[in-house]
Amino acid sequence: MSTTDTTTANPFSEASTLYLHAPDFTVIRTADFEPAMEEGMRKHLAEIRAIADNPEPATFANTIEAMEKSGQELSRVSKVFFNLIASNTNDTLDAINTRMAPRLSAHEDAITMDPKLFARIKAVYDGLAGAGLDSASQYLVDRYYTRFVRAGALLNAADQAALRKLNEEGSKLSTLFSNNLLKQVNKAAVLVEDRAQLDGMGEADIQAAADAAKAKGHAGKWLIALQNTTMQPVLASLKDRSLRERIFKASISRGTLGDSSDQRATVSRLAQLRAQKAKLLGYPNYAAYALADQMAKTPDAAVKLLTGMVPAALRNVKAEAAKLQAVIDKEQGGFTLAPWDWDYYAEKVRKAEYDLDEGQIKPFFELERVLHDGVFFAANKLYGLSFKERSDLPAYRPGVRVFEVFGPDSATVGLVYFDCYARENKQGGAWMDSFVDQSFLLDEKPVVTQNLNITKPAEGQPTLLSFDEVTTAFHEFGHALHGLLSRQKYPYFSGTNVPRDFVEFPSQFNENWAMEPTVFANYAKHWKTGGTMPAALVEKIKKSSKFNQGFMTTEYLAAALLDLQWHMLPAEAPQQDAEKFEKAALANYGLDLPMVLPRYRTCYFSHIWGGGYAAGYYAYMWSEVLEADAFQWFKEHGGMTAANGRHLEQTVLSVGGSKPADEIYRDFRGRDAEVGPLLVKRGLK
Repeated sequence: MSTTDTTTANPFSEASTLYLHAPDFTVIRTADFEPAMEEGMRKHLAEIRAIADNPEPATFANTIEAMEKSGQELSRVSKVFFNLIASNTNDTLDAINTRMAPRLSAHEDAITMDPKLFARIKAVYDGLAGAGLDSASQYLVDRYYTRFVRAGALLNAADQAALRKLNEEGSKLSTLFSNNLLKQVNKAAVLVEDRAQLDGMGEADIQAAADAAKAKGHAGKWLIALQNTTMQPVLASLKDRSLRERIFKASISRGTLGDSSDQRATVSRLAQLRAQKAKLLGYPNYAAYALADQMAKTPDAAVKLLTGMVPAALRNVKAEAAKLQAVIDKEQGGFTLAPWDWDYYAEKVRKAEYDLDEGQIKPFFELERVLHDGVFFAANKLYGLSFKERSDLPAYRPGVRVFEVFGPDSATVGLVYFDCYARENKQGGAWMDSFVDQSFLLDEKPVVTQNLNITKPAEGQPTLLSFDEVTTAFHEFGHALHGLLSRQKYPYFSGTNVPRDFVEFPSQFNENWAMEPTVFANYAKHWKTGGTMPAALVEKIKKSSKFNQGFMTTEYLAAALLDLQWHMLPAEAPQQDAEKFEKAALANYGLDLPMVLPRYRTCYFSHIWGGGYAAGYYAYMWSEVLEADAFQWFKEHGGMTAANGRHLEQTVLSVGGSKPADEIYRDFRGRDAEVGPLLVKRGLK
């Protein structure tokens, strides 16, 4: 994508002429985004004004359906812009984002607080009984009415003005948090001057660290980049305890160093703004507001699920810690287990108990094979999908790959972009997004994106994955399938437009196929010899699946409950000292553990401050209850068959958000989900 600051035409004024309206990155320039968003907002408001001022009585067609058709130009530019902000940003894009975030927030408020428009929506809503609409259209009316009410449509003018100010400030601070987070991850990278300290790292990883250091002007040194989580993958292999400690402390101190990117005041004010917004809208706290429109319905329901797992998780983590300390003592280490020691000694225990280490298995997980012979192969077995790379469609940077997806009838389903490697201008983690959402109303097929953060190997070396990275690839493609297999008329219901505590269900469910025997045997082949993984090694991976689950469950529960505690603050509460609040919140649930910190601490918790998961990080566990129960259904009905895949596609993946989530799940399972399969899966029962 060009960064030239001059342009002669708005490339978003019409749908792209490329296949399936894929973005044409050969003509999109950085300077296009701001004027294109301004123009998109202007046209969108004009379309909304025409709907609101329509002299005809309000109907589904001239109000709700007309709104579904509005704002297409703004949607086109926004989807490309925010995909690039996440995956390929630069200082200019960040500056545009900072300027545009409050304007886009105000734009949304101008629509949802328009009294004439809401009056028409309410008229259609009140007349639903005699409108003769199909079920999806009826539910769309309900969703629009609920969305506007939750956005303040029923408030008086003074309260609406107050809400607009809260939304504007909140959007600015959320953008500031995200911008600072990327800076912190890069600043916290650890520079190593003595190669001997890297003992335990693989040669390919050492070379990659050398290349990263050289790129930063530190030739002859090694740079260890950080991921956004508390624990860092490299801690499992480094023998040098002082370096492990240095890396760990660099990780957990992000956002609290008192520099220009310090996050403490930002997150404290964001929590306060959200609480004040919830009070204006009639809720006791932001968590109550956020969860009222989710499967959980109340914070109490989410807390009950999470705290119900705490005792078993703590029992497991205590037993795991004892094993690690025993190894330290046996080796006459002379120290007490610290958090930066956990992964290193856990890996030793895993080797001892399961005779398994990452170095044995990574050569069998080469990226290209995992993608084609694993992820794509599973999608073919279940849903009849096939894939063809399209080198003729431009991407936003070199190395991003585009695939056309075909259904069992050989008809095109959509496109999927793969951006696999980590880099400095890309946010951490892994995610799915879209450039185009499926919609029969707009005659659009889906164009979705996949982002991973795999460390790029040194030149000429294969990209070898950990099994966690393999599972992540399957996970994100579960989201992609939700978008690709959508069969909805209305954009509002397309693909992943579902409640937060349901959206992770298809992705977590898709992880199961990483270990399905026919799939695993197809992709787990040695990158050099092509030989399949020995059966004994496969069995070791299976047996170790519950290993360290006490730790992993505990760090997740700590983060999820921390999120809820931040968002259960009342509007009257003063701004909090972020570190003191975190400590007290964790202690409230018995999770203030010196050995196991939250997966994300407050000041680098991107999900909740910049990623749309405010009061929603619990959703991963809620969805995991669904996926474990759903996988149990598959096991009871013959496993990985095309018939079972069709059932999941027809009842869940194609349905999008066109029904309440609990109803969608019952359509699939025949009953509500039960928590038992999850407890067994995690080794907690």
